[in-house]
Amino acid sequence: MDRTETTYGPQAAAPATSVTSTSPAESEAEPTSTPRRSARWARLCLGGLLLATAWLYLWGLDVSGWANAYYSAAAQAGAENWTALFYGSSDAANSITVDKTPAALWLMALSVRLFGLNSWAVLLPQALCGVAAVAVLYATVRRWYGPAAGLIAGAVLAVTPVATLMFRFNNPDALLVLLLVGAAYATVRAIETAATRWLVLAGVLVGLGFLTKMLQAFLVVPVLAGVYLLAAPTGLGRRIRQTLLAGLAVVLSAGWWVAIVELVPASARPYVGGSQTNSVLELTLGYNGLGRITGREVGSVGQSGGGRFGDGTGLLRMFDDRVGGQIAWLLPAALILLVVGLLMAGRAPRTDRTRAGLLLWGGWLLVTGAIFSFMSGIFHEYYTVALAPAVGALVGIGVTLLWRVRAAPRGAVWRRLPYAATAVLAGTLAVTVGWSWLLLGRSPDWYPWLRTTILVGGIVAAALLVLSPRLPRSVGAAGVALGAAAALAGPVAYSVHASATAHNGGVPTAGPALAGDVGTRSGGAGDGPGAPGGGQPPGAGQLPQRPDRQPGTAADGRQPGGSGQLGQPVGDGGRGDGGLLGARVPSAQLRELLELDSDRYTWVAATVGANNAAGYQLATGDPVMPVGGFNGTDPSPTVAEFQRYVADGRIHWFIGGGGFRGANGGSSASSEIAAWVAQTFEARTVDGVTIYDLSNGGANA
Repeated sequence: MDRTETTYGPQAAAPATSVTSTSPAESEAEPTSTPRRSARWARLCLGGLLLATAWLYLWGLDVSGWANAYYSAAAQAGAENWTALFYGSSDAANSITVDKTPAALWLMALSVRLFGLNSWAVLLPQALCGVAAVAVLYATVRRWYGPAAGLIAGAVLAVTPVATLMFRFNNPDALLVLLLVGAAYATVRAIETAATRWLVLAGVLVGLGFLTKMLQAFLVVPVLAGVYLLAAPTGLGRRIRQTLLAGLAVVLSAGWWVAIVELVPASARPYVGGSQTNSVLELTLGYNGLGRITGREVGSVGQSGGGRFGDGTGLLRMFDDRVGGQIAWLLPAALILLVVGLLMAGRAPRTDRTRAGLLLWGGWLLVTGAIFSFMSGIFHEYYTVALAPAVGALVGIGVTLLWRVRAAPRGAVWRRLPYAATAVLAGTLAVTVGWSWLLLGRSPDWYPWLRTTILVGGIVAAALLVLSPRLPRSVGAAGVALGAAAALAGPVAYSVHASATAHNGGVPTAGPALAGDVGTRSGGAGDGPGAPGGGQPPGAGQLPQRPDRQPGTAADGRQPGGSGQLGQPVGDGGRGDGGLLGARVPSAQLRELLELDSDRYTWVAATVGANNAAGYQLATGDPVMPVGGFNGTDPSPTVAEFQRYVADGRIHWFIGGGGFRGANGGSSASSEIAAWVAQTFEARTVDGVTIYDLSNGGANA
């Protein structure tokens, strides 16, 4: 262990306690006893934090069943076929990829290969990524600010509701957060000694983040690069050369997979889902990239500007009814402590670590938060998990710095203002509990006593903090404990609720229903119960009958043949997305029919929309072609290609329904295919689902 690992506080200077006089005996005892006791205390606390985090993320992990069936089906495909694993295909027959880069799918597919196809195996990698992210955040903050700051940062990340949600869910965000926190750790190590290898490692981790969720990984790049250029203890020329080398590492670690996909002939690989031209570059810069900011997302789920998934833009978006309960519990505290910390750093030297750390995490929070707040394209509440490490780090750093200043001798700068640090801590706590009271008021029927308890307890704790210099030490310690409990009670309650609640579909949210919500807050409840070990009661996977459904319509309320019209929801949480965000759970009779002679066909069935296909694929274990990709708006396959597959006897059934209306300029190929099937083949209805037998190629239709 090098010296920097046991040196805390700003700029690796002597810690605050070193300015007090000590006797020779005390001086001799400190290097052997006090550091050892502190290290033992830190290890025990870290072990407890990680065990509690693991329990929160792993307990009842399979309650959500397949969670996001779209990615679960891709993991199943990757576990069966190495080509599907590499490209991130939706099905093992490699018709089309998911609309993301595949790094997160690699972990899930390998887990399924190891443990078999079940929801626990699919969700396990995300939970482990969450525990690892807490540990890495602790290690990052601890290096410059001590174990107490690291523990606070890790605890805040662990119990942030959106983090608990996403570390128990199979969207790519869990791995992305781990990689970006790892990049921050590598940057911190690089700044300490101007180490090129650590800065290059940071670039590699960001590049792997791109392979997880594309351009979102790059939001922190200006911050990491800027802080290194400012604070690294070496000359400007070398800092610039090192930063350029790290940039090259980003390009290489992110670009190798993109280069392979672009160079392999389209006929020899699956179609790139989410693009209109079968191109990863188009997907990166358009639908999954700049289009998310500008709202110009060709083929997206709604009108230009993000539709209902892009509303609420503005400075206060992170605090609004939809987003606030996910991430904003300690966001005001983080912002206050960031400003105060920078004021405390003052005109410190260029290489001052206190300021460098605050700029790193503050820049992460402000840049990413600003993009999320003002992006006009598709925005989902769960994206805010990317803010959780920065919030945790700023709270841990700010609280620790103020507490040390409070305990410093009267000669210290801030002690010239009576009780300044204590007053800031108390005021920050009061703001935090007041904000928690408002957030909990958005669900007034959910444990109404909790918000009052938090408010009263927090105010009492703040008062004890203000008076602590005049009170016995034990009373002050009780105030600190009460304040910590009051500040974290709200997010802990939301996180426990998130861990005990099933979340399905493409747009999960943490916490209880808000006042005025219709239905559940997590869409697509129909895709969880079909998963092995899904934790659902028998029969829960059957879709409810809609009172307005007319005889002869498909189970999702669409006309036979699937015109791509948007039906009112079945198991999509009241969002009105039908088969777009929630997978279908076939009945036993329909599943048996789909599995009939399945080994004779490349795809046992085809249907419009990837989520629609995912439900059938997970139920049968056989490839199901998602016509049109995720939204049903990709030109894959074309009408001619689909007709050729049918003529060659490669597709057995076509299942009606699926797709999305108002798709922002995407391809109409899926609607044309559905219309051709409806005109060419005879429709059958099985348990309310319209299907077509394509096995004769249309010769006898």
